[in-house]
Amino acid sequence: MSEALQASLAARLRALTPARVGLGRTGVSQQTRDLLDFQRAHALARDAVHAQMNTGALAAQLASITGRAVQRLHSAAADRATYLQRPDLGRRLDESSRASLPCGPWDLVLIVADGLSAIAVERHAPPLLEQLLPLLEGWRIAPVAVVEQGRVAIGDEIGAALGAQLSVVLIGERPGLSSPDSLGAYITWEPRSGRTDAERNCISNIRPEGLNYEQAAAQLGYYLRGARSLGLTGIGLKEEFHLLQDCEAKATQGS
Repeated sequence: MSEALQASLAARLRALTPARVGLGRTGVSQQTRDLLDFQRAHALARDAVHAQMNTGALAAQLASITGRAVQRLHSAAADRATYLQRPDLGRRLDESSRASLPCGPWDLVLIVADGLSAIAVERHAPPLLEQLLPLLEGWRIAPVAVVEQGRVAIGDEIGAALGAQLSVVLIGERPGLSSPDSLGAYITWEPRSGRTDAERNCISNIRPEGLNYEQAAAQLGYYLRGARSLGLTGIGLKEEFHLLQDCEAKATQGS
């Protein structure tokens, strides 16, 4: 294959994906520009992991968007260094946060946690909720919870304490070299301590360059309706989802 054809194919591939494909070489080494680009992306990913969430500003923005009360909570991990070294502490609340939770029952609790990318949460959680809430008319929704140093499973303790039927945890995902600000959404039916990841559904890569807000909100709404209809989330919901789709399609045709 000629060098010109190789360069043309590499350019076409790079136009389709942010992944590092079709990189050039100088002798047996990478080109300097590609090496510098890699180092820059790696630095952005590291910065995202260590960034501190601006909890006050985020809580105020969410209150404005949702028109609901927002609770500021904290995990048992006192600081970022502890959070990164002790994943178990990020899965449960500290004592003062646990005592502040209001009693339910609620149909749904929405939890926003910094996870491994605070910038993902700050950038994408507000516009996602703006798209999602109109799809949940009639639902009894608990005050939105904003959790510092939180991991996915902290939604189990919060949901159980509130008496919520469902929990949705919006959390910053582990940064990649092309996506330091990817947001994830984890849906859990009857949240309680001890739930496993197999009992959740996940929607990943929520951001304008991945799954956009409107698409993610529609998918979230679909999972939430499915969970209420079937009384479960996780692997079981995925296995039964085609039945739910058939029922909704027939109902639409009948109307």
